Amino acid sequence: MQPYFYSLSEFFAMGEHGVFVWSCWAITVGLVLAFIFYSRAQRKTLLKQLTIQQARQAQRHSSKPPSAATK
Repeated sequence: MQPYFYSLSEFFAMGEHGVFVWSCWAITVGLVLAFIFYSRAQRKTLLKQLTIQQARQAQRHSSKPPSAATK
């Protein structure tokens, strides 16, 4: 079995298709990383909003007069 590329520079050039191949790889990896970071930021924002909402609901329930709760 013979290797398809005999040197590292041939591997990166990929028979004159290297620019296309490596730019596609870079775009794909960049988009995946952007999606990961965006998802983490959205999760953090959502958790913060849920915490604030729960605190508001707890405050509302604790501030109701006892007569309103028994009706």
